[in-house]
Amino acid sequence: MRNNQEAEGFDGEASNTSMISGATSPYQPTTEPVHSRNVFRSIRCDLDYLKSIFGILKVIEVVLALISFIFIETIMMCSPCAGVYLFEFVSCSAFVVTGVLLLIFSLNLHTKVPHVNWSLTDLINTATSTLFFFLASVVLAALNHQTGAEIAAVIFGFLVMGVYGLNTYLAVRRWRLGDSRDGPLQTSEYIRARTASRGEVESRPELH
Repeated sequence: MRNNQEAEGFDGEASNTSMISGATSPYQPTTEPVHSRNVFRSIRCDLDYLKSIFGILKVIEVVLALISFIFIETIMMCSPCAGVYLFEFVSCSAFVVTGVLLLIFSLNLHTKVPHVNWSLTDLINTATSTLFFFLASVVLAALNHQTGAEIAAVIFGFLVMGVYGLNTYLAVRRWRLGDSRDGPLQTSEYIRARTASRGEVESRPELH
């Protein structure tokens, strides 16, 4: 009988030890949060934005900035090179920044970050790109060796500057009117989400 009691004691200690080790083990089974899956599932291509005037202008800006950068990269020799380096920096920066904004707007990723004023962000990008493409194109036109690549880069530089200028004008109008796809709309969605979450908390008295 003593052996039976000792065996039961060992079994109890073993079960307790396994429970403790299981509770303190760092390798616990994890589950993916539901909201993270919903976020990725809600990402979709916004064809309405791509068909809008702002979406079309964004696509044209990205394409022209890339073409300008390719032309300036084909220049192998330059003296002085200040105009080439400035144009190279401006075209590459505009291509990257505008491309990222195009990706954010076309996939509706800006709706996931309602705290950012995306209309103002887009306006700053277009205005800055307009100014810097104007300066870079003027400098390159004044400091070039009349090669085909330099002339083509200057032409495309002024073209993309004009597109950015038109986008800036439309962005200013949209920002002043407040009629944007990421301004009041995001704010109202954010307020509705906060109100819904607050209502859930109030309906559960144990959380108070």
